[in-house]
Amino acid sequence: MFGFLKTVAVGAGICVALAAGASAADMAKEGVPPGVTAYVSDADFADVSFNLETAIVNRGLVIDYVSHVGDMLARTKEDVGGTKDLYSNAVAMVFCSANLSRKVMEADIGNIAYCPYSVFAYEAADAPGSVMVGFRHLDETGSDASKAAIGEVNALLNEIVKEAAGG
Repeated sequence: MFGFLKTVAVGAGICVALAAGASAADMAKEGVPPGVTAYVSDADFADVSFNLETAIVNRGLVIDYVSHVGDMLARTKEDVGGTKDLYSNAVAMVFCSANLSRKVMEADIGNIAYCPYSVFAYEAADAPGSVMVGFRHLDETGSDASKAAIGEVNALLNEIVKEAAGG
């Protein structure tokens, strides 16, 4: 089952949820880049990945592609001169919402750059038993209508990854 999650805001655009008792130093150690919203779960990676897929599909959305990033990096490690294992498991899932995408692109046709939406889950090789699940926060820029529509996408992505992490 899922561990207890504590959500903490850190810096500009970063939101990380960590097990109770974790500090801001623990967040930096997790390697979450600026502009990423992420949650940590102590559930098994397969369960978190399944929950991520389910959270997307249960909203009537279709996953266009699942990128097995961890497998690709492991497979190509020696070919590119890699020196360490990065992930035990890592995936990214891309999908779109016709409804929200329509709003976002009607507000500013250039917002096509944000589609499709992407969420990720990974278990670092050096942190077994701790699964990070999250998304890259989309910049809420442009007109008021554009900011509002992009805000709806960010809210959807946050709901999806939070649900997958058990929060």
